Amino acid sequence: MDDLDKRKEQARKQALAARKAAHAAACACPGDSGPQARANRLLADHLARLPDYRVIAGYMPIRSEISPLPVMEAQHAGGKIVVVPVIAGKGKPLLFSRWTPGCAMVTGPFGARIPARADYLRPEVLITPLVAFDRRGYRLGYGGGFYDRSIEMLTLAEEPHAVGLAFAAQELPDVPVGRNDRRLDALVTENEVLRF
Repeated sequence: MDDLDKRKEQARKQALAARKAAHAAACACPGDSGPQARANRLLADHLARLPDYRVIAGYMPIRSEISPLPVMEAQHAGGKIVVVPVIAGKGKPLLFSRWTPGCAMVTGPFGARIPARADYLRPEVLITPLVAFDRRGYRLGYGGGFYDRSIEMLTLAEEPHAVGLAFAAQELPDVPVGRNDRRLDALVTENEVLRF
């Protein structure tokens, strides 16, 4: 393991602990005034300011990730096509399969739920989960590089708008960055929207 990998692993441990604590606190304060509801309202406001788009990628939350499901449901109700990530294999970019509220789901790799029926589309907007972020726009994921590869692949066709969703407690002063790490366009927490 090289120095960058060690720094990322240490940052990941710190941020996962902070996210777990923030998630527990958020679960103790559910409802419209809770942190997750505030984050979803800010995310919806941010998306409403974007130029018109047709396909948006959300994600099915795992562990202590903030759930974007309220925004995904609202986007679907508003006529957008919503897709969720599907892991195609180690070292490959994500695929994005159509999701609708109540559609049949199965368990995919890493325990994330994916649509039972595959219908792959290319998203123009990506709501991305993350472990940590910094104010330069960099995110730290679980270490598989799936979102970095996906953002790079989508950029070859058209510039996607990538927005991270996280608790404010997941912020680090500087996320360790390698040459393959991609910046986000925006980051939404329960407190603010950061645009990069």
